[in-house]
Amino acid sequence: MHFSNQPYRPGETIAAVATPPGEGGVAMIRISGDDAFEVAAKVFSGNLKRYQSHTAHYGKILNTNGEKVDDVLILPMKKPKTFTGEDVVEIFCHGGSLITRRVLETVLKAGARAAMAGEFTFKAFINGKIDLAQAEAIQDLICAKNERALEAAESQLEGKLSKQILKFQNELIGYAAILEAWVDFPEEGLEFAPIEEVIAAITSIHQEIEKLIFSFHEGRIIHDGLALCLVGSPNVGKSSLMNALLDKDRAIISDIPGTTRDVIEDHLRLNGINLRVIDTAGIREAKEAIEAEGIKRTHDIINKADLILLVLDATLGTDGVDKKLFELLDKKRTIVVWNKTDLPHETLPQVDIPHVVFISAKNKEGLEKLHQAIDEVIWQGSIPSKEEILVTNVRHKEALSNAAHSLKALIEGLNQGTSPEFLMIEMRSALNELGKIIGFDAGEDILTAIFSKFCIGK
Repeated sequence: MHFSNQPYRPGETIAAVATPPGEGGVAMIRISGDDAFEVAAKVFSGNLKRYQSHTAHYGKILNTNGEKVDDVLILPMKKPKTFTGEDVVEIFCHGGSLITRRVLETVLKAGARAAMAGEFTFKAFINGKIDLAQAEAIQDLICAKNERALEAAESQLEGKLSKQILKFQNELIGYAAILEAWVDFPEEGLEFAPIEEVIAAITSIHQEIEKLIFSFHEGRIIHDGLALCLVGSPNVGKSSLMNALLDKDRAIISDIPGTTRDVIEDHLRLNGINLRVIDTAGIREAKEAIEAEGIKRTHDIINKADLILLVLDATLGTDGVDKKLFELLDKKRTIVVWNKTDLPHETLPQVDIPHVVFISAKNKEGLEKLHQAIDEVIWQGSIPSKEEILVTNVRHKEALSNAAHSLKALIEGLNQGTSPEFLMIEMRSALNELGKIIGFDAGEDILTAIFSKFCIGK
């Protein structure tokens, strides 16, 4: 077994700072491994070996010359009731970057090895304290950018996704045993369950997996957020709308057409979702090279955006450029925003796009209606409940998709009377793909890719 391209030695004692770098009141150094208590005892002034597990004690960290490095609290924790499943000692020292580094260096000189990124969590996984999906949830928990992302990570850390995957596996293993019996004893005519029952059960599992795959749409939104792009002709009020959405003067506003020549970005949290708001150059026949490049970038962003606000000027109606945009934009992810409705205007033309709102960006009128329309387009009419299991990880989605593909082939084979030997190939493939999610049959390349994304100290 290798971890981050290094040989993994079970029980090897490692240490690292487990709190963020920088200045702070308190920092924590974590030590884990078979010799954690021995290493800590060498540097701590008290009699560590006499302390009860999971009790905190005050003392001093001493260097090899017996000189005080820092006053600390120390927390010894005996296995198996620890995060890593090994003996763990946590040292709480003062939070300055210099003093924290000195305490860590003292611990390393006493016999611990500097931990690699994600190695404590890797130990927890290897020692069966968490499965692979839960390990990934720890990283998601740390990196969560909004409340919904935090809730999704907590749900996965609690094991809700893992339990669902195990349920699928256990049910499929039962039917795999039936298929194996058909392979091993074809002459016996054994039928532990009617084939119609087997097909119905596997079809039900397939449908549940498809439902999880479909949840990735919502899961990705919660986990990663979305790119919201403002497009339209020059001087329709895109920059004013951006400022109104952000509630600050982010973009320059001018009556001169073509003021925005490059892409302007900022971040907005709306109803618990992170949005990357992008103001683009107004689309028209460019008169000079700089503006032309800005318009080219606008077209590139339109193709990549998750959500598009097509801003139109209510006092002008639509022109040839606007009509070209109607044809160009994906109607399912576009909201037509009629701006400047506070000014006198004629009856506005009907547009062939479902979501249309009327606002005054200057007066910040109609923004609530716009927020509602954004929600409707994002969630496609169905906001997921907090209790719903959501797939937020691309790796999980790919494994589920592969499992669903194998189960579909298995169901088709059962309906067509395919030989059980060939059916078992699809069954094993589905089980292996599900196993990758929680860590069964996960290759070393998968483990390295996952844990190398963690920070040192986790």
